[in-house]
Amino acid sequence: MEQIQENKMGIHPVGPLLISMALPAMFSMLIQALYNIVDSIFVAKVGEEALTAVSLAFPLQTMLIAVGVGTGVGLNSLISRRLGEKNQQAAESAAEHGILLGLISWAAFALFGVFFTQSFYRMFTDNPLVFQYSCDYTYVVLIFSFGAMMDMCLEKIIQGTGNMIYPMIIQLVGAVINIILDPIMIFGLLGCPAMGVRGAAIATVTGQIISMIVGLFLLLVKTKELHLSLKSFRFNRSTVGAIYAVGFPSIIMQSISAVLTVFLNGILIAFSDAAVSVLGVYFKLQSFVFMPVFGLTQGLMPILGYNYGARKKKRMMDAFRLSLWIALGIMVVGTVLFWIFPQQLLGMFSATEEMYRIGIPALRSISLCFAMAAVGIVVSNVFQAIGNGVYSLIISLLRQLILILPIAYLLSRLMGVTGVWYAFPIAEGVSMIASLVLFAVCYTAKIKPMPEPES
Repeated sequence: MEQIQENKMGIHPVGPLLISMALPAMFSMLIQALYNIVDSIFVAKVGEEALTAVSLAFPLQTMLIAVGVGTGVGLNSLISRRLGEKNQQAAESAAEHGILLGLISWAAFALFGVFFTQSFYRMFTDNPLVFQYSCDYTYVVLIFSFGAMMDMCLEKIIQGTGNMIYPMIIQLVGAVINIILDPIMIFGLLGCPAMGVRGAAIATVTGQIISMIVGLFLLLVKTKELHLSLKSFRFNRSTVGAIYAVGFPSIIMQSISAVLTVFLNGILIAFSDAAVSVLGVYFKLQSFVFMPVFGLTQGLMPILGYNYGARKKKRMMDAFRLSLWIALGIMVVGTVLFWIFPQQLLGMFSATEEMYRIGIPALRSISLCFAMAAVGIVVSNVFQAIGNGVYSLIISLLRQLILILPIAYLLSRLMGVTGVWYAFPIAEGVSMIASLVLFAVCYTAKIKPMPEPES
């Protein structure tokens, strides 16, 4: 029998290993954050109705990303744990199931796009131009979402082996193509017809499909840790269950932001349209702070999962502590920037005087939650890596729904629009305490009893 070599996640020094695995993901996440802002700037130039239409599509896109990323998180966790256990066949089976699950998820969203798009938007707008723009954009994004769904799963499968360079390449290819094609297809440059909002959607799915093709090549041809054989694939319900034991809570967590935005907009619209715009600008800006932390945890998760499977407690905890300090450092820098440069940050979005009046204190108040959020994000990653996705779900529900919405509503009644912004740090503070309590429970039950293997 061929001897299975020890994966780098089990032997390399933890510090350099974490940095080498996290940096590519952090870089690609920053590119994604940049793309989100650039895309909004281009669409806004079509007109206010176009920007409104794309904003109305945000919950559907968030759900699409939630299913793709959540499934991928389950794959990442399961593959890294099985590799840590030296169970090569189970790791490869999980990857094969991931490809099938990506296709099934795409089919569900494509069917929704065909049959329910118009009904969905009739609930939100009576403006015929906004309605038409929304449908034009959503038909393309959902029906051709196989590229997005597959490349998200492929990235996480490869990350589960400890390779962070290939997922970075996959993300960069899609983002760069998207950014290049956006102005060409929206405004009709280089001989391309001007397609407006539909052009933005076509640019998006084109980048995603090319990313998928690159991802398939890298997984099937270049990735040495997994050797997939789709011809001999056998469906296994227990493998799917193990994927979604972590993946389903992650899907719910990823979906929460869409629900949060809808309800916060409902609270803020009672004050002014500018207040809603400020919240939208905040979510664009905060991605530059949160995305690097999410990239860091993408590098952290396979290290935790592998060493949990290999029963290497010290390596797990060393990686956890280092990532927590790095995440806190990133968040502190973000808080400082939001406090010193709120006017300049808002100015990037052609802010009105009312937006400045509401937005400057908003950015400063909300940013107080950044460091506390870092703790919750990193600790939740530990829960996911060891297969306890329910704890991650609990923390995310507390952070982004259960606490923040009633607090925001209550404070808005007592303090006006300013009270909404204070809800963020209050909710994050309580959630941080809850995450530390759950971590202590999880550590005592699952991590502390692990014996260190013989050297």
